[in-house]
This record gives sequence, C-alpha cells and structure tokens, in this order.
Amino acid sequence: MSLARRFSEKDLERIKAAVKEAESKISGEIVPVFVEKSGYYTIANYRGAMVLAAFTFALIVFLDRYVPALAVYDPLLIFVLVVLGGVIGAVIAHYIPPVKFWLLSQFHLDQSTRKRAENAFLEEEVFNTRHRTGIMIFVSFFEHEVIVMADRGISKVVAQKEWDKMVVNIIDNIRRGKVTEGMIAAIQRCSEVLLENGFVRTSDDVNELRDDLRLED
Repeated sequence: MSLARRFSEKDLERIKAAVKEAESKISGEIVPVFVEKSGYYTIANYRGAMVLAAFTFALIVFLDRYVPALAVYDPLLIFVLVVLGGVIGAVIAHYIPPVKFWLLSQFHLDQSTRKRAENAFLEEEVFNTRHRTGIMIFVSFFEHEVIVMADRGISKVVAQKEWDKMVVNIIDNIRRGKVTEGMIAAIQRCSEVLLENGFVRTSDDVNELRDDLRLED
C-alpha cells in the first residue's frame, strides 16, 4: 500500500494542526516522518529463490519415489524446473510484502529502520534549530517499527524511557488501524514531556521547521 492511500487530506491536516498546536506551547520542533519501507531487502529475494528452488527439487524427488507416473527423469528438465522454481520464489518475495517480511530476520529489519531514521533526521534537518530541540517521530510501516529521535538539547534532559512509552502507544494505535489518532496523541505527548522539562515557548521563538507530515516512499 502506498503512503498516499494511508492518509486522507483530512488526516494530513489534522496532523499538521496537532504539530502547530503543540509547538505553540513549547520551545521545540516536532517532525513526523512516515515511510512505507526502510530498505530494499534484496536478500529476501535470494532467500525466496533458494526456498522455492529447494522445494521444487524436493518435490521432484518425492514424485520420483512415490508417484512414478509423474516422475521427471531428464536431467536438463530437472535443472530447468529447479531454476524456474527459484525465479518464481524471487518474484514472489519481491512483490508480496508478507512473504518478504517472513524471509527477513529481525536484525535486518531493525538495522534498516534505524539507518533510514537516522538519514531522515538529517534530510529533514531536525537538528537545524537554535537550541537543538527538534524531535522526529519516525514510522516505517513494512517493518512495523517506530523510532522517536530527539536532538541533543532534549535528549540530555529527557530520559529515553519517555520515548519508549510513546513508541509502544503509537504501535498499538497502528495495529488498531488508528494511525492518525496515534500520531496526534504522540505529538501531544511530546508537547507535555517538553513542558514538564522546562521547554516552554518564549516570546522570541519562531517556527524553524515546517509543520506538515513527511511522506517518503
């Protein structure tokens, strides 16, 4: 599913309004970033090819032993069938997200999500605030992962456990199909956490980063 289909114009406006409302109270910038997938995961295609090629060969052996009428004896045909099975496995892994997900380890998913989040933090210039008080809420749908990254002006004051709680709440809302509601609640919680730790908006504060949701394929 493309990101454009996950959010209506009304959803995007609600999130933007939530960011604007939150930033009207705090001396910080909140940047929501959503991506459909954090990595290409070509290793899943190779694994899909290996799994289906092995299954095809095992099926040929099974037929040879237990169903002689369907047995294949021509070595060239066996080779072609195994290769064809591998190609089909790679195609399935590439185009069917649940299969691709099943073929990946949690290590690959975590590593790709963390790297994409770090890149997004730089690309969206979340660090580009006077007092280093930017917060990025990063959601990657394919991996089912959420990362909250706060710049050093905030991270040196706010404990990581606060962001961990927020991550759990966002994931819970996404699983219940309430993506927009979960994001708005997270934005509001960011505002509360910053206010609790003294990041109150002052008269000379300006809006340093745009308020809308970033959608990246």
